Amino acid sequence: MIGLNIFRATGELINKSFFIYDYFRELNNAENWWVSNLFNIILFLIGAFLFTYWYGQLIKFSKNGTEDFS
Repeated sequence: MIGLNIFRATGELINKSFFIYDYFRELNNAENWWVSNLFNIILFLIGAFLFTYWYGQLIKFSKNGTEDFS
């Protein structure tokens, strides 16, 4: 009985959580370009911020001479 509940819970998790992409697929048909690409813009901004932070850390360690290449 417990095994059956585990499989039902897994199936419910997959159907309700992982199929959120259907919502984004419907947004693709929206007439407004900004609405349909908002998710991509947010991901790009997060990636650009993280790259800028990482590059700043590289410059900081390079100036201090604490970067070890061995």
